[in-house]
Amino acid sequence: MNSIKMRPPVAAAKADRSFWLQSIDADAVTAPLHGSEDCDVAIVGGGYAGLWTALRIKEQAPLTRVTVLEADFCGSGASGRNGGQVHSWFAEIDMLRALVGEDDALMLCRATTDAIEELSSLQAAGTIEMDLRLDGWLWTASSTAQEGAWAQACNVCRTIGEERFRPLQRAEILLRTGSAASYVGIVEERAGTVQPAKLALGLRRLALSRGVIIHEHSPVLEIVPGDRPQLRTAKGVLSAGKVILAANAWLSAIPELHPYLYVVSSQVIATAPVPDILDEIGWTDGASICDAQHHVLYYQRTPGGEVIFGRGTGGIAFGDRIDHRFNRSGDAGVDNIREMHRVYPLLKGVPVLYDWTGPIDCTAQHLPVFDRLRDHPNIFYAMGFNGTGIAQAPVAGKIMASLVLGRDDVWSRCGLVGIGRRTRLPPEPLRYAGARVVRRAIRRKNDLEIQNRKPDRITRFLAGLAP
Repeated sequence: MNSIKMRPPVAAAKADRSFWLQSIDADAVTAPLHGSEDCDVAIVGGGYAGLWTALRIKEQAPLTRVTVLEADFCGSGASGRNGGQVHSWFAEIDMLRALVGEDDALMLCRATTDAIEELSSLQAAGTIEMDLRLDGWLWTASSTAQEGAWAQACNVCRTIGEERFRPLQRAEILLRTGSAASYVGIVEERAGTVQPAKLALGLRRLALSRGVIIHEHSPVLEIVPGDRPQLRTAKGVLSAGKVILAANAWLSAIPELHPYLYVVSSQVIATAPVPDILDEIGWTDGASICDAQHHVLYYQRTPGGEVIFGRGTGGIAFGDRIDHRFNRSGDAGVDNIREMHRVYPLLKGVPVLYDWTGPIDCTAQHLPVFDRLRDHPNIFYAMGFNGTGIAQAPVAGKIMASLVLGRDDVWSRCGLVGIGRRTRLPPEPLRYAGARVVRRAIRRKNDLEIQNRKPDRITRFLAGLAP
């Protein structure tokens, strides 16, 4: 039986890690896998998806022996370097409804609001200190082309009787954000921001306390399928009854999954702390803010007064082969700095102390997919979180736990299970060449529309080819 080859990981150097990870000096606390071990469920990946799945399995079947193999350290990937924005799936309910139907869409959206409350309870109980601040999530427009980007989601919510969003006008946006760049939008009040690395490491501690075995610095190099698959690392072998692949963008290495998964980069910067300036302009709370351009901007103020400013850049690689270039942009965050100065001109003299990038796993529908490998019914996967996972990964854990434990319930039957309804992407080299053309068009379109200028017809057409 053919083995499944995994690509060697490309761990970020300490200097290239996110502000979140560097600010708490994060690193491994568990030993690498040495020798031979055995478990009931092996999980590849120690980020949000892998850790929440381990916790959900322990909740439902406490005696299950669960082992997590993490290539670097828990939270070192997307879970520890994202923008820290917490909001429900109601912002994507129109896309969810189109993919899974109205009933499942509503169930999944409500599950993410429950997940936000679960995060709040974990912090309130002192279980995980994650700097969670539920001061709202603002989805705004800073140009005429962005106006109404939220209309479809709001219309669906209104139709099904879920009033999740409240409209915002210029005065309130200015009052809440201290910026005059955006002038219309909506707010989800029970949402906000989190310190994502603290959350990831808190989940690691919680999983260890529940009896989950974790081996960090243990990249899986090969999986040998069978009745009891074997996961081979550099210095050990783990045998398992079932395997869960929760390795984010690295799942693009698996030929069966690659046609449905594409990898892009996002870029984030963090300024020096400037609480006095932010207080002066009225930006005082922990709301998360984004605008509605295609390569969306997202930003927050930290409790310490740093400004976190992120942007989806759409950076790509041939064959989705991830290398060190995904860990640092090489341009010191120049695009993000330009946009930050547009949104907050008063920050032009403030140093940017951190800039980092990283790969994100995306699907054409911009929604995750859960399933098992076609020829290996005891090897499962969760992929395609599209950079949105803080309130979504707890739900993903429920779906994966039900699948792995063989439960017949709303989670195992939900419409996100099954890859058959997902869009296949073009093969190489068409995928890479086309993505480069589309990415350039999107950047041109964004840059023109932010000035309220209309892109030419060809630019609009090419940008519209994006998944």
